Amino acid sequence: MDWKLDTPPSAKDIAAKFRADIGDGTYSPGARLPGAQGLAKKLGVALMTVQSAYRQLAEDGLVEGRTGSGTYVLDTKKGEPSAQMAASGLRDLQDQMKRVTSQLNDLVERVRKLEEEHATLTSHPEK
Repeated sequence: MDWKLDTPPSAKDIAAKFRADIGDGTYSPGARLPGAQGLAKKLGVALMTVQSAYRQLAEDGLVEGRTGSGTYVLDTKKGEPSAQMAASGLRDLQDQMKRVTSQLNDLVERVRKLEEEHATLTSHPEK
């Protein structure tokens, strides 16, 4: 697991990194994720931040917490999609959301420019 960060990550960032790692097989079904306390210290974040990230992964159905033992990638169950497939699907969804957000930001900027042009034309009509 490689963390190259300029600033401490958010819980969302940590969860996204583990989703990607699970999706690409870095963490296979049954693998234990790093201990929350050690990871929090390594990343320079509060323990609650890592716990929140792990909770997001559990809500996504990718991991399960085992009291006193740690957090583990869920094993593939017969007839259910694997955690790796689920993580890959979530990563694809995140990528699509980034593209849509970028396109929306571009549209907002274009509309703002058009509104400025319109305001300029209506306030200074040509003779």
